[in-house]
Amino acid sequence: MVRMTVLASGSKGNSTVVSSTRTRILVDAGMSCREIFKRMRSAGEDPETLDAILITHEHQDHVQGLQVTARKLGIPVYFTEATHRAWMRWMTPRKRLTYAEWLVQRQQEAARKKAEAEASAAAPEAELENPFYREAELAECAAEEEELTASAGKAEADPCALPGVEYFRAGASFSIGDISVSAFTIPHDAIDPVGFVFQAEGIRIGIATDLGYMPPNVSLQLRGCDVLMLESNHDLEMLRDGPYPWSVKQRVMSRVGHLSNDAASSFLEKHYDGQASYVVLAHLSESNNLPELARVAAEYALRDRMSLLGNRLVLAEQRTPTESIVL
Repeated sequence: MVRMTVLASGSKGNSTVVSSTRTRILVDAGMSCREIFKRMRSAGEDPETLDAILITHEHQDHVQGLQVTARKLGIPVYFTEATHRAWMRWMTPRKRLTYAEWLVQRQQEAARKKAEAEASAAAPEAELENPFYREAELAECAAEEEELTASAGKAEADPCALPGVEYFRAGASFSIGDISVSAFTIPHDAIDPVGFVFQAEGIRIGIATDLGYMPPNVSLQLRGCDVLMLESNHDLEMLRDGPYPWSVKQRVMSRVGHLSNDAASSFLEKHYDGQASYVVLAHLSESNNLPELARVAAEYALRDRMSLLGNRLVLAEQRTPTESIVL
């Protein structure tokens, strides 16, 4: 039996469980450890049975709860080497402060952003520079990390300490337990971003989110998948008319940004091989998309493949886990 459960998908945090009969992998840890555990249990998944964490890239909405989750479970984390270095650079200055000091610093930063937003009549303060930055989620993760350090009695604990680190390369295949993993490069504005195809017990699961366009190498990797998780991030008109500063809109629409509903639909209509039993639309923007718009665009693209409509087309959510897909 092979199973996939999307715990969360969106700019406030991303995390998915992929499991076989003998192995269970957490793909990204973009929420606090407490929230990851809570959602796993609500979906019938036992966090204590996780064997490894696999990271797509270093952006905050994919790694916020990484350290605490890995250390609490004592499991290794798989990165590309460049992504691991980028994660360490982000972690180190932030964790040299106590939580209280860090929170004061963030409050001061928020006040500065609010003043800039009011002066320029731009976006809301939390989205002025980076719509993927979320204060509450980061604060919760920082508090968890301080609790973990205190309970271990290590006042000067290494903020980047992990139970184990394993490196892989994009374009290569490796195994975690009885799950074979193929990593492939995706076009996104991170250091070394990747997507994955998992194979176990004759089932293939493809995950391709956080990519600005669909290049031939990704299309090729996603052929023959039984489950396809594909980004459908934004509606172009909503993004153009929405609250983000123009520089951020340009980033999202760029070739290293995020797939629009139209781009996802175009792939499904023209390049998708139609083999998946389930197509999961993921990383929908809460500010620049509506689930109904993403669904209609995908259903139109799949109009000649009726078996994939209805319960076979799944929309991943930010606030609640999806129902587990079991094959």
